[in-house]
Amino acid sequence: MNKVTKDIATRGDIELLMNTFYERLLADENISYIFTDVSKLDIKTHIPVIADFWESVLLNKNVYNNNTMKIHLDLNDKTSLTKMHFDIWLKHFNNSVDELFVGDTALLAKQRAKSVATVMQIKIAQNKKP
Repeated sequence: MNKVTKDIATRGDIELLMNTFYERLLADENISYIFTDVSKLDIKTHIPVIADFWESVLLNKNVYNNNTMKIHLDLNDKTSLTKMHFDIWLKHFNNSVDELFVGDTALLAKQRAKSVATVMQIKIAQNKKP
């Protein structure tokens, strides 16, 4: 296997990362149902949107305009998003980054993913209905 020597630098890099990442998520039966059965995600529509999010986060482009937290709170109302789901999500995200990229932005991507997962878990816990 070739050693990865390239950092995340372009929209194309982010799209490659998202395609690789979602391929892994959709192949993992412990989490794939959230995307296929619960949210009924159209992956071809979703990849550009999620790439916008990560392009905003990692490359300081102001291209994402959705409310990520509300989307996930609404999803949690349909099916419980657990620590296990976030752990799986992070594992696949980090493995995808590590397989494809190396460098400061790749490290930032993993740090930001951990932050996103942590904040979402906190907000979901705070939003639980009695």
